[in-house]
Parts: sequence; C-alpha cells; structure tokens
Amino acid sequence: MTIKTMDAMFLHELGDIYDAEHQFLAGQEKMRDNATDAKLKKMISTHITETEQQIKNLERVFELLGEEPKREPCAGARGLVAEASKLLTETASADEIRDYAIAGSASKAEQYEILSYEGLISAAREMGHTEAVKLFKENLEQEEKTSKLLEESEPALLEKALKAGGEQKSKSGGGKK
Repeated sequence: MTIKTMDAMFLHELGDIYDAEHQFLAGQEKMRDNATDAKLKKMISTHITETEQQIKNLERVFELLGEEPKREPCAGARGLVAEASKLLTETASADEIRDYAIAGSASKAEQYEILSYEGLISAAREMGHTEAVKLFKENLEQEEKTSKLLEESEPALLEKALKAGGEQKSKSGGGKK
C-alpha cells in the first residue's frame, strides 16, 4: 500500500499499534503463564486488563474516524514477541532467570508502545483529532506506568536470577566471581 496523505499515514500507524497491542496481549498471556514471581505475575495480569482496554480505545479511535478497526501487520511487535518467546524456551529450566527475561521482554514492548503513542498523539493533535488525543494519552499513561513498574522490579528480579544461577557480583559491579 502506497501512503500519499497524512490521513493514510495516520490510519496506517493506528492499524500498526492496533496489531501490536493484539500481539502483545497474546505475548503477555504467555509470559504471565510462565512467570513464577508473584509480583511479576500480578503486574502482567493487571497490564493484560489494561491492554484489553487499550484495544477498545483504539477501536473507538477508528470509529471516530469513520473507519472499521483494521490491523496493519506490525513487524516490530512480531519481532519483540518472537524474541520473548525464544527466551521463554531458552530459560525453561531456570525460573528466576526466566522471570528476569520476562521483565526485560515486557520492558522492550512497553518502550515500543510508548514511542508509538507519542507519535500518534502528536499527529492526532496536529490533525485536530482531540478525542483521539485523549484516548491515546490514556493508553500512553498506562504504558508509562507499566514501564516504570517493570523498571523498579528488574533489580530484585536480577538479584534473584543471579543467586539462582550461582553468580555473584564482583566488587566492580559486573562479571562473575
């Protein structure tokens, strides 16, 4: 599909994040089912509910634009989900390391979503789609909150993974002893 107008570009980007949210939702469900850390599992469960609402918000934006919701295949999300799935397989026998990998994979997805929503907000604002701006901001705030929670949880998950794997931090802060 050739994109020749900003309206077409905006619809493309909307369809892209709509597809990404669907892919990330399926990935989150898989991560939740494979996580062993109770806080991580709860965080993912909460974000699954938020992601379902985000998808509804995106459907509302399509509606406001007089369009049917349409997923534009998102290669970025597909890559992030594939990498997370690969890590789940590769860490299958190491619960604490898998939990750390899950948090890292989820953080990468959150950053992708944050950047996508920031771009959509800018475009929607310039194009006069005020209601869309509100819906995108709602989604963005949830993504930023989840990103912050993941960031705050990663040090404890890393510490647990290091202990479980027999590694210890050196005095300089990196490497194995």
